[in-house]
Amino acid sequence: MRLGSLGTVTVEKVLLASPRGYCAGVEMAIKALAWMVRVFDPPVYCYHEIVHNQVVVERFEKLGVVFVEDVAEVPPGAPLMLSAHGSPPEVVARARETGGAVVNAVCPLVKKVHHEVKVRSAKGYTIVYVGHAGHQEAIGTMAVAPDAIHLVESVADIDALPEPAGPVAFLAQTTLALDEWKTLLDHARRRWPDLWVPGQSDLCFATTNRQAALKAIAGRCDVVVVIGSANSSNTRALERTARAAGCGRVLRVNGPGELPDDLAGTVGVIAGASAPEELVTAVVERLSPTGGSEELRAVDEDQYFGPPPELRELLRNVAAVVSTVGLAPGGDPSAGGRLVDDRYVDAAEALSALSG
Repeated sequence: MRLGSLGTVTVEKVLLASPRGYCAGVEMAIKALAWMVRVFDPPVYCYHEIVHNQVVVERFEKLGVVFVEDVAEVPPGAPLMLSAHGSPPEVVARARETGGAVVNAVCPLVKKVHHEVKVRSAKGYTIVYVGHAGHQEAIGTMAVAPDAIHLVESVADIDALPEPAGPVAFLAQTTLALDEWKTLLDHARRRWPDLWVPGQSDLCFATTNRQAALKAIAGRCDVVVVIGSANSSNTRALERTARAAGCGRVLRVNGPGELPDDLAGTVGVIAGASAPEELVTAVVERLSPTGGSEELRAVDEDQYFGPPPELRELLRNVAAVVSTVGLAPGGDPSAGGRLVDDRYVDAAEALSALSG
């Protein structure tokens, strides 16, 4: 393909890593906010970005969603959703005081970490939490037990911690790169041999799966393109994973318009867990590989998270509204007065039904 002023530069093949794109938590959160947009007159408010993706956030803003960083900005009685990243307990409490419908779209995996922090701190543990300072998930988790928890991002951070008086628990932000997490866990175990860690890893299965999928193709690629926004932790983890796997050139883009004009050879493509598949399609079309594209699947993924409980209760009372977005079985407008199973309707379809 002819690109820019460099003459003819040819992308010969695109390797598509799979799984990629939306994880179960993102699917749940986007569909939940889509329900809110359908049920309530605008504006619908959302505390923090519902997911860390520029395209998704802008699409909801066009539908009348107002994203705020302080629930004090939400008018009394207005509908409010709390983001998938998990909110500090005091934010959840203040949100419920606004008097409007409040739906907490926290990812169940993040909620699990919040529960671990609460339980371990109550038992007298000092908690060492691996996360990214300033990231919304880390902020929410740290706020569960601020006096008992220490944030670390490196081996040096672990070494700098004072010796705790009691037992130590080691927890993590769900979107970390697996290899980075293992390095820090091994180091922490050398310092505290009796370290407590959860029986089931805190790391999100979906982000770990995407990292495995990327590792499977990175060594065969001249360039890896990671699709996702700069504030997406799991997207940035994919960048680091690709470099560690041996790819000499790794690019993060929000979409096809950010692709440079000098890509050639074999290009690997993956999308972070908050990035829609439509961006993957657009990027591949922009690359226009002469040898076509090939999808390589590292693992099958079929996890499903149902709507948040507050939304289930809300929709039980507005079953007729459910049918307007095409989710009532057999087109039944009443759906029998119950919330129907949205397992087989994806987030892209729910959002597109509103945008169209």
